[in-house]
Amino acid sequence: MVIAASAFAGHVMFGVFFGLGLVLGLVNGLLVHRSVAFITADLHPVKRKMALNSATRLLIITAIGLAIAYTFRPLGLGVVFGLAAFQIVLVLSTALPVWRKIRTGDPDDSPVGETGPAIPASIADDMFKD
Repeated sequence: MVIAASAFAGHVMFGVFFGLGLVLGLVNGLLVHRSVAFITADLHPVKRKMALNSATRLLIITAIGLAIAYTFRPLGLGVVFGLAAFQIVLVLSTALPVWRKIRTGDPDDSPVGETGPAIPASIADDMFKD
C-alpha cells in the first residue's frame, strides 16, 4: 500500500525503503520475543542480561537503518520512517488494551496473593518488552 502511494507520488523507492523499515521493525519484534522467551526461561531472570541484549539489538537495527538511509539518501530515509511507524503501531497495539481496561475499571480476574493483587497475565507478558 505504501509502495503504491509513493509510486503515485513519483517516488517508488521511498515506498520500498519504507517497507524495508517495516520489515526491520518486525525482525526487531521477533528478536524481542525470542530474547524474552530465552531469558525468562531461567529460574531467576537477570535484568542486566535483558538490558544488554536490548541495547545490542537496538544498536544493530539502528546502525542498519541509518546505513541504508545514508547510502541511499534522500529516499533511503524511508527506512527510518518505516522503523518509526512500526514502533508506533507496536506501542499502540500494546497500550490501547491496557488503557481500555483502566478506563472501564473492570476488576481483574487474577487471584489476590498474600502481598496484594497478583500481576495480570497481560501485563506480566509485556513486562520485558522493549
